[in-house]
Amino acid sequence: MGYNAKSFVMAACAATLGLGAMPAAAEEADYILATASTGGTYYPVGVALATLVKVRLQPGEGIGMSAISSAGSGENVRLLREDEAQFGIMQGLYGYYAATGTGPLESEGVQENLRSVTMLWQNVEHFVIDSDRVDTGDMADFAALAGESVALGRRNSGTIGSNAAILGGFGFDIYEDFELVEGGYGPSAEALQNGQVAGISTPAGVPVGAISQLFAAAGDGVTLLNMTDEQMTTADGGRNLWTPYTIEAGTYPGQDEAVQTIAQPNFLATQADLPEENVYMITKAIYENLGFLQAIHPATNAMSIEAAIAGLPLPLHPGAIRYYEEVGIEIPDRLRP
Repeated sequence: MGYNAKSFVMAACAATLGLGAMPAAAEEADYILATASTGGTYYPVGVALATLVKVRLQPGEGIGMSAISSAGSGENVRLLREDEAQFGIMQGLYGYYAATGTGPLESEGVQENLRSVTMLWQNVEHFVIDSDRVDTGDMADFAALAGESVALGRRNSGTIGSNAAILGGFGFDIYEDFELVEGGYGPSAEALQNGQVAGISTPAGVPVGAISQLFAAAGDGVTLLNMTDEQMTTADGGRNLWTPYTIEAGTYPGQDEAVQTIAQPNFLATQADLPEENVYMITKAIYENLGFLQAIHPATNAMSIEAAIAGLPLPLHPGAIRYYEEVGIEIPDRLRP
């Protein structure tokens, strides 16, 4: 086959994959994507991302990806630092901690080797309690559980870190003021249904599988709490990270009314030293195949190229910058390495 004919065939194959012409300097790799517990949103979205990479990039470019369950954002920082994973889904809050060497990551210092790839979806706070404990129907009811057993996430997870920050805004030290029952989303929901805990908090993209199952099984025996405007401000604690979010009526079984809560961003992080071409192709594959992701998990319905860099707490990887600039996204200085 002559050079021109071979080039034509390669271009046609690339077009079939939905990626256009591929840069020549890509390196074959099989990446690990760290997610969180299987009952939340991180894991199924991670599986969707990994599947997309395998389908679109592995056949022609040798770039594969596999999603693994983990304890969540806090552990994912460590997994990327120690090269046990090359990509990780994280809460915006943990990206902030990693970038500043603060909070639960203070002892580890600033994580110089972490970069952002893209915003994924909003992490919606779900505070759910036993309906027998409902008085106001808002966060005052959760505050009233001080001293009792609650499930706020696995140790070192983004879930427990998020809950520590939010409840810290209300004046609580969760490790001192509550009896913590550690576990992922599924076990936490089961613990509430079985009366082992009085309340849980499961921050994730809606709908959360474990919460759907909880409401289907427990009915009006559990209540999803609202936040007042004042409580939203208190929960954010001046970070400008959490914003108001409405969980629409009917999102969960038996949920007849909308619930007002808050949400923070989730994003895809990677290592700074990964090849630029590989990260470029992965970023491009994501945004040229959003329908593929959205067909797998509805949390990705919030994704769009217009919101790709909104609220990212870490500088962008050069490969992601290259793609975004190609499609006309203006990159602020704070997101440049």
